[in-house]
Amino acid sequence: FLDPACGSGNFLIMAYQKIRELEFEVMKMIYDNRELQMIGAKNIVHINQFYGIEYEEFPVEIAKVSMILMKHLMDQQISNYFGFNIIDFPIRENANIINDNALRIDWNELIDAKELDYIIGNPPFIGARLMNREQKADINLVFNGVKNIGNLDYVSAWYAKSAEMIQENTDLKVAFVSTNSICQGEQVSILWKYILENKSCKIDFAYRTFKWSNEAKYKAAVYCVIIGFSSVIKKVDKKIIYENDGTFQEAQNINGYLVDADNVYIESRRKPLCDVIEIGMGNQPIDNGNYLFTKEEMETFIKEEPQSKRYFIKWYGAREFINNSPRYCLYLADEKPNHIKTMPLVMERVENVREFRLKSIRKNTFKLANTPTMFQTINISKDNYLLIPRVTSEKRIYIPIGFMSSNSMASDAVHIMPNANIYHFGILTSNVHNAWMRVIGGRLKGDYRYSKNIVYNNFPWPKTNEEVKIIVSQKAELVLKVRKKYQDWSYADLYDPLFMPKDLLKAHKDLDRAVWEAYGKSWNIDSEADCIKYLMKLYVVIEGSNYNVYPELI
Repeated sequence: FLDPACGSGNFLIMAYQKIRELEFEVMKMIYDNRELQMIGAKNIVHINQFYGIEYEEFPVEIAKVSMILMKHLMDQQISNYFGFNIIDFPIRENANIINDNALRIDWNELIDAKELDYIIGNPPFIGARLMNREQKADINLVFNGVKNIGNLDYVSAWYAKSAEMIQENTDLKVAFVSTNSICQGEQVSILWKYILENKSCKIDFAYRTFKWSNEAKYKAAVYCVIIGFSSVIKKVDKKIIYENDGTFQEAQNINGYLVDADNVYIESRRKPLCDVIEIGMGNQPIDNGNYLFTKEEMETFIKEEPQSKRYFIKWYGAREFINNSPRYCLYLADEKPNHIKTMPLVMERVENVREFRLKSIRKNTFKLANTPTMFQTINISKDNYLLIPRVTSEKRIYIPIGFMSSNSMASDAVHIMPNANIYHFGILTSNVHNAWMRVIGGRLKGDYRYSKNIVYNNFPWPKTNEEVKIIVSQKAELVLKVRKKYQDWSYADLYDPLFMPKDLLKAHKDLDRAVWEAYGKSWNIDSEADCIKYLMKLYVVIEGSNYNVYPELI
């Protein structure tokens, strides 16, 4: 066994203990006390079969001592059962645990890959944007020449190094606990394409996203997956996907998104896969909060600066939209300077923005100081638009999206679809699209992160006729009609699974059925996994314009 990020040795200790317990059970089945006394008690599981690499020096010593203590405890257990002493003292064995940077050394120098059976552990959880210079250098060293590695989390390097070991020993099995981000968004098309295609591996089992917390006083929950993989040459009896509710399913193939589907790698795309309206990011002021007000702050400001009233516009980010609690934006970009100068308090805000931008180390922001009334990103729709929050709670079945008036402004915390119609709303609010988002999109902690380039631009829309579009639109209209009955409710309450009104849920379910049938499928889906499997096939067909790959989709 090798744990290449072993810390204080927890994984090695537990693996050793459990295998010694299994060996003990075998010994009890094979021998009685007399036989064992005659031949001598000889176990074949030893701590020198356990290897570890740890970056910090002190945990290495703890791991070594802990392994020795566990060996002593197991020897005691066997001695007590069979009635004679087999305790190894003085202890002649030791675990092979070294202090080094696992990403800078050849693991074969610690143990030859051909002698290794298992690689296990939970390597460091450090996000792609949180690594220090040394850690970025580690990633570059491991993934030498691979494109877009700047988007990979630190843990991915342990997966890659293990895949290299599998090249030298096709009987080797690997399993890691790691953050779920490596199976979401852009990372799948980088890491898993490298492992499954370039290194000829396959995923044998997977525990899909679960919350893993510790017992610390100020504990932070981490959203994790467990993934076991090996060479494509090595056969496994069953490929299994485990859910966090305790259920599991056998799979024909487990891909990098941890679903039962063919290996598909969905990369960032600037334009939509299908012929649909492009969505964009909302407005980004870069103002240090000077142009944004709560309702109370705005009212106070207007009392002191009455002329400013006509420059305020309702402002919606994801939080404001979902909680039906808009802020207000002092929008001056279209106003003439001589009008602005007549309002001292407004001029104070403009000067504050200018000073804030001048202090920025970003060139674009510094340059923007020359035009302090302008936003860095301006995206104002002339007509009503569809608003899609970029981040929403994992508890919701449906992302709350909705039509917004042109006299409101959207922040950069949301995406907007200008000129959207009821059919677009119907497709995007359906569980078909939401299922796609849950699998393909990234996460912010546990919450769903809706991405334009990954989720929306890669979504395979149904290729359908006007008659079917009308049916979908009618069902979507019913969803909006039911919403109006609860117009005093926020979307946070309407789409809370504990409080979602039955008639709204029914309207959504009817829409789900209509959307699925728009794909030419009968409504007999047992799970979201079936839906995703179909959508991934359709993605391959549309992306490659090759209906020979999946002729059943013609």
